[in-house]
Amino acid sequence: MNKKNSSLINISIVIPLFNEEESLPELIEWISRVNNSHGFSYEIILVDDGSTDNSWKVIEELQAQHPIKGIRFSRNYGKSAALNTGFRHTQGEVVITMDADLQDSPDEIPELYRMIKEGNHMVSGWKKTRHDPITKTIPSKFFNRVTRIISGIKLHDFNCGLKAYDQKLVKTLEIYGEMHRYIPVIAKRNGFTKISEKVVEHRARKYGKTKFGLERFIYGFLDLLSISFVSKYKKRPMHFFGSLGSLSFLAGFVMVLWIIWEKMRAIYILKSSEYRDVVEQPLFFLALTAIIIGVQLFLAGFIGEMMVMNNSRKNDYIIEQTVGIE
Repeated sequence: MNKKNSSLINISIVIPLFNEEESLPELIEWISRVNNSHGFSYEIILVDDGSTDNSWKVIEELQAQHPIKGIRFSRNYGKSAALNTGFRHTQGEVVITMDADLQDSPDEIPELYRMIKEGNHMVSGWKKTRHDPITKTIPSKFFNRVTRIISGIKLHDFNCGLKAYDQKLVKTLEIYGEMHRYIPVIAKRNGFTKISEKVVEHRARKYGKTKFGLERFIYGFLDLLSISFVSKYKKRPMHFFGSLGSLSFLAGFVMVLWIIWEKMRAIYILKSSEYRDVVEQPLFFLALTAIIIGVQLFLAGFIGEMMVMNNSRKNDYIIEQTVGIE
């Protein structure tokens, strides 16, 4: 197989897989047929996420006939790790991801490619008609609705494996855990806001069974909170911890003033000798706790700011263009 110059590669197709030995030959033949019929130069990056069947052997056999790059993990690290690794090895001007189970149709590739070339940073597939059990469709709808509300991105299917990306966007991505579900959110955070959606065909599973359980929605939701928090306060932790610390300290201080006022009022205004001592009141301990928590949050904010300043040499800002700089 001849090596292609990276500037001549139109499409990189990244496919994470786990125990998909039966579907791989049919999928690769289908992808090749579609790309060849449209005159695309392409590469297929297969990331074997620790398969325990003969998937890697099949990849080695297919590599002799198709423009395939194969990557094999020593164990199962998850889809995010597989995509992240695959993205690093892409050379195509447009990057397309799809699942290896034949539920995503390679016939969508030409239109996805066209939409990226028209100026979209990212095109996300929407499996409007799904061939999945209700145990997957109902949680998925809830998950997508919550993600739309939190992220502000109007997509119907964040978790669709069939997506297309501009090469510049792909090279800014760093995903782990279950964050592959939130690539549109990460893309928006990185400044790539031209995100579109395309209704795509969703096919019934032909071989094997699904590798994902309901726990993915729990982990995914936690990752969504993590992304939302980090993207907003990564460079300004004091804004978060300092605000909470101020509120907590202020609440505690006001309670202390109230306790002191009540005591002074009982002694000097009401001339009463029957009043509870300060330390005998539950409100005193609540105020003390609020003040301590406020100080701790302030310290957490200061420590966070120092860590940000200490790591400020690391350039994680995305530069679109430069002039007069070599």
